[in-house]
Amino acid sequence: MSWRRDLCNFCGACVGVCPVNALFLDEGKVLIDQETCIACGFCEKTCPLGALEVLTRAV
Repeated sequence: MSWRRDLCNFCGACVGVCPVNALFLDEGKVLIDQETCIACGFCEKTCPLGALEVLTRAV
C-alpha cells in the first residue's frame, strides 16, 4: 500500500472499513500494518482525499 501522508488529514475513514484492521489510529495518526494488509482496496475507495493507493503484492 502506498500512503500519501501529505494528503491525509487523519480523519480515520479508512480505519473503519478495513476488514483485517491493518489500519488504525494511534495518537491521532493513521498507521498501517503492511504485513496484515490484504490489498482489498476498501481504504483506497473510502479515502475522501485520495491519500491511499493499494498496490498488488507479488506472490
